[in-house]
Amino acid sequence: MTVKSSIARVTAKTSYWFLRNILHRGGTSLPGKLAVSIDPDILKTIQQDFDLIIVTGTNGKTLTTALITRVLQAGGYQVITNPSGSNMIQGITGTLVTTKVKKSPNGKKPLAVLEVDEANVEKITAAIQPKMFVLTNIFRDQMDRYGEIYTTYEKIVTGIKNAPEALVLANGDSPIFTRGNFTNTRRYFGFDHVVPADYNPDVAPINTDGILSPTDNSVLHYDFITYANLGKYFSTTDKFSRPKLNYRITGVDHLTPRYSTFSIDNTPLRIEIGGLYNIYNALAAFSVGREFGVTPEQIKKAFESNAQIFGRQEAIDVDGKDVIIVLIKNPVGTNSVIDMMLTEKDEFSLLALLNANYADGIDTSWIWDAEFEKLHDTKIQAVATGGERYKDLRVRLKMAGFTDQAVYEDLSEVVTAIKSLPTKKVYIAATYTAMLQLREQLSAKGYIKGGF
Repeated sequence: MTVKSSIARVTAKTSYWFLRNILHRGGTSLPGKLAVSIDPDILKTIQQDFDLIIVTGTNGKTLTTALITRVLQAGGYQVITNPSGSNMIQGITGTLVTTKVKKSPNGKKPLAVLEVDEANVEKITAAIQPKMFVLTNIFRDQMDRYGEIYTTYEKIVTGIKNAPEALVLANGDSPIFTRGNFTNTRRYFGFDHVVPADYNPDVAPINTDGILSPTDNSVLHYDFITYANLGKYFSTTDKFSRPKLNYRITGVDHLTPRYSTFSIDNTPLRIEIGGLYNIYNALAAFSVGREFGVTPEQIKKAFESNAQIFGRQEAIDVDGKDVIIVLIKNPVGTNSVIDMMLTEKDEFSLLALLNANYADGIDTSWIWDAEFEKLHDTKIQAVATGGERYKDLRVRLKMAGFTDQAVYEDLSEVVTAIKSLPTKKVYIAATYTAMLQLREQLSAKGYIKGGF
């Protein structure tokens, strides 16, 4: 270790301690930024301490990373991770520099399971050679940062090419992941829960991205669709079809807002979080676990942990109100959250919070592609809006038929907003920085521990 890297580590750890113990904040971006400013090659210095697993894609990175971490820990591995979703280069550096690396109880090398922003994959792999890439999905998201979905995927592929020996474990239900001329070994996971007799071949709904064949860019057909562009697809112009799946959802039993039960490779499982889309995250974690020798029994135990995930369907009691926080950031993710609310059996209210900072995406036009009209098919009783761009969201929800909205521009009023809503159950759907501000307010008032 060089003198420069030693100073960088000490500075990062000191700033991290100060943030946590004096300011009572848990962010890793500032410590990482300081470390990189002192030693731009700090990641290359520390890479020998662990094997790296990169989790990237549009939706599901944070939950997938958390579930992978639990699964690998259940299998006896020591794991470093970035639980708050700080997934850009500074945050990742801060996580790796400030976390003490311990030897795994099973004698194997410690693992760093890191959620990585799609545009930062290349930066990470330029410094560290990962052992595995986990690719969740690619949907239209933050077009001011990423561009169209094929541009986003190219950013990831460029990073993959830096690590040709790494295994690529990808969502086989996403046609885009069959593209790319990289040489890495690929394995696929996906849904295989519909029997052939129930197939109803059709094209995807209008306004669906990522449905072109990689062989000739013709429009793909589907035997079944799980949601958005995901499912069992095939081409009608040549022999291209979904690749063979190495890990499969073989049954979906119960979908509720609080839990889901399903089977992977005929192993019955349950996760304590709702929504069909979250089963994909569990499937990715199961697949990683099996690749690292974790048994199905150990994975089952890891899935049934009641520990909550940062900002992902966190359930909080606010003076008798049952508050559930969900992240929204693009049309597909928001529609998946709305589909999850369709399974809610109790009456509820919705507080929707929209920011447009760099981490959210500055362009808010995506809210017009989210199907808020479907909320009329739920047991929703009241809608309130807030956040820095509340005017945009208020208009969108008004056009969706929700004309009577309370407005809370200042998120310091969030507890007042929650208490004023008429139902015991309250969903808060927030973009990323709005969620951070929300949690900071809830922490300041003692409803949760730690704002970040």
